[in-house]
Amino acid sequence: MSACMTIKEKFFMIKLDYTLGILEKICTTPSPSGFTAEVMKVIEAEFQKLGMEVSYINKGGLITYFKGKYSGARKALTAHGDTLGAMVKEVTREGNLAITTIGGYMPQSVECENCIIHTAEGKTYTGTIYTTKPSVHVHKDAAGFERSIENLEVVIDEKVFSKQDVLDLGIDVGDFISFDSRFRVTDTGFVKTRHLDDKASVAIILSACKYMKENNIVPENDIQIFITNHEEVGHGASYGVDDSVAELLCVDMGALGNGQNSDEYTVSICAKDGGGPYDYELRSRLVRLSKEIGADYRVDIYPYYGSDGGAALKAGRNLKVGLIGPGVYASHSYERTHVDSIVNTAKLLIAYMTSGDR
Repeated sequence: MSACMTIKEKFFMIKLDYTLGILEKICTTPSPSGFTAEVMKVIEAEFQKLGMEVSYINKGGLITYFKGKYSGARKALTAHGDTLGAMVKEVTREGNLAITTIGGYMPQSVECENCIIHTAEGKTYTGTIYTTKPSVHVHKDAAGFERSIENLEVVIDEKVFSKQDVLDLGIDVGDFISFDSRFRVTDTGFVKTRHLDDKASVAIILSACKYMKENNIVPENDIQIFITNHEEVGHGASYGVDDSVAELLCVDMGALGNGQNSDEYTVSICAKDGGGPYDYELRSRLVRLSKEIGADYRVDIYPYYGSDGGAALKAGRNLKVGLIGPGVYASHSYERTHVDSIVNTAKLLIAYMTSGDR
């Protein structure tokens, strides 16, 4: 470890095991939008270990506060614990499951993915998502067959031959389907898993709170932390941010690809997404803080993207909104980032949380 590393760099090199450990735990806990109670309990337990009390809004989002010198939160942080998923739309006469999407993703990104069916009675069954023409040895047009959601189905890992066989298992229309995350960390520091959007950000917020608690760092004012559970379907932070809050910082992924400025090693600072520009003064301050603490960063624009901040603004909240996050490759598919991006995001988040607001 270089002698010229800052305290924050040293800490996050040492404590990265915590970040990756909690990230794996929440990535492997099923939580498609509308089915998030279990993952919220996991996140609640981690905040409670840090001595932070947790409450819930009526639609299931989690609220906690990092206590400051003065009460009355002026800043709020959001990240979302819900993910992409699916729901049973129809039980076919052959005993398979037609599906409908939860959240926006390419149908081909879940082809051949293992999944779990969650029944209304609390039972779970495993299965695999295939096209309705899954074999090149059987279907002449298998390779060119359109990958639409209508042409995908779940094949259940049970001996079923008819619709009634499936219904007898307790599986029916409206049951949630979650995707296997396939979480792994490579020796070269890449984190590959489904649901980095946005569970990486939840792990980063927990890590920042842990760092500040262990180093007795107290911000000026209380900071509200809001882990939402409906972001992937567009209304996550439309309600729940305190009236006293003037500034909302969303921690969410940076979207990578051709024409983008972000990468997998830096913290992304969003200037504009599909809903319009983020607050310019707050964005400029985040850039300045990144330079001051030596966090590698990129400013970027995400044209087909929305966030909890956009949901809050559309709901009529009078807030300055900013967005930062780790750079995530292949968003809404089998995603990838690097530990460097996680560390840089955590460094900037701590700098933001500890900057004065009175």
